[in-house]
Amino acid sequence: MEPPEAPAGHVYPTGMKLGLLMTSLYIAMFLVALVGWYGAAYMLTNCALLLVFGKIYIFLNVKTVFLTTVVLFEVASAVCGAAPNSVAFIIGRAIAGLGAAGVQEEILVLIVYAAPLAKQPQYQGFFGAVYGISSIVGPLIGGAFTSNVSWRWCFYINLPFGGVVLLFVFFLLRVPEGVSFRDSPAVWKHKLAQLNLEGVVILLSGVVCLCLALQWGGFTYSWSDGRIIALLTVVIVLLIAFISIQILRPKTATVPPHIFIQRSILARFWVSCTVGVHMTLFVYYLPIWFQTVKGDSAVESGIHLLPMVIAMVVSSILSGIGTVRVGYYTPILIAGTCLVSVGSGLLTMLQVDSTTGQWIGYKIVYGFGLGCCFQAPKMAAQTVLPRREVAIGASLMLFEQTLFGAIFVSVGQNVVDQRLALLLARIAGVGLTPGEIESAGLTGLLDRTPSEDHPAVLEAYNSSLRLCFLAALAFACLSVIGSAGMEWRNKQVREEVKEAGRTRSL
Repeated sequence: MEPPEAPAGHVYPTGMKLGLLMTSLYIAMFLVALVGWYGAAYMLTNCALLLVFGKIYIFLNVKTVFLTTVVLFEVASAVCGAAPNSVAFIIGRAIAGLGAAGVQEEILVLIVYAAPLAKQPQYQGFFGAVYGISSIVGPLIGGAFTSNVSWRWCFYINLPFGGVVLLFVFFLLRVPEGVSFRDSPAVWKHKLAQLNLEGVVILLSGVVCLCLALQWGGFTYSWSDGRIIALLTVVIVLLIAFISIQILRPKTATVPPHIFIQRSILARFWVSCTVGVHMTLFVYYLPIWFQTVKGDSAVESGIHLLPMVIAMVVSSILSGIGTVRVGYYTPILIAGTCLVSVGSGLLTMLQVDSTTGQWIGYKIVYGFGLGCCFQAPKMAAQTVLPRREVAIGASLMLFEQTLFGAIFVSVGQNVVDQRLALLLARIAGVGLTPGEIESAGLTGLLDRTPSEDHPAVLEAYNSSLRLCFLAALAFACLSVIGSAGMEWRNKQVREEVKEAGRTRSL
């Protein structure tokens, strides 16, 4: 199963045509990442199906798959925007996660037909920046719509931009024809077997059970409760089943075990997981810190993320340029993981009376380091893996970040809720039960407490949220281990070898 290469004589788009095409792909990546922070249902289906879409282009026309998943994402956005109840909203988010998985994965394949090999790293570098920007700008845009219009516009806004993506990609991108939809049932059965759908179902079920156990355990139910024990037992059984399938069916494995034997891929796995955790925790809980401890509105809390965004964009662009010029991505990754560790440590020092200058400086350090961490894991897969496994390696990177992010969103919520309930119980004038705290939400507790107790409540908020920041710091420090374990491979040499091989084959 070979990943696609542009055929000999393929005419790449140039000039304005190339600019419009790449802009539409960046918009698509921006949209699917932008609303990825509005619920675990999205993240769970997204991470599980990333692995499927890492293989599906082998059997179908990649352009058709991409356009179909964009339409699916648009329909899901409309469902979420018009949802009359929470059930409809959750269903819409789950469908959106499916569509987003296809968009994220197929973009990495479409770039092969949009730009020649020598220019692909340059354009791929911007995808990391776009993804990171949208992940952090999401709370800003969502807060603006929620405060001034309606939360429903967080989803309606996708519709016109998605239409632009469909229009430009349909007319401007040319790819070779894929397999025929008229293949016999036997052929389609073989193709579906290659996707290892049973492994995906088992994995998704296990992640759902794990997230529920981590979110409920110790707060909604005690850790010794039969429901929590049952969920964790199911997780262990499903994990064993998933690993067994990967080992017993190596040719169709969703996660080929032999890939992880390679040193750089194992190190990259470590980095992707740890970066996904600390980035998710900060993106979720820094806006809450501003809204609760500093009393900001949703819009203001989003605006206060801009120092992090700007620093991240600058460093992402500079790291991409530096890697293309020097050829080595490992030193940039090491510098990035060290910087995010320092920045995370600074962010754990946030207090109720922290000044504007302090939190701006802390975020700049963290954001600059984060931007340096986006490109290297993907470049490692492109450099050290055989060509036939590069797409699987890229999908694994997205999967790792999304999976661990989804898990630790639940963990973070549990930690904050338990710590806050404990601290509020020590305040004489505050008599809220854990259930009342959960129903009020983090930003609504001040309205339920006497004004004279507000300073103590704010300290409780700050202490609870800092536990999440401390967890993020731990994972940021762990990411340094992965970056140090990455091989020093020259990407330029690998690309020259690939190009020479293609030239000899013509």
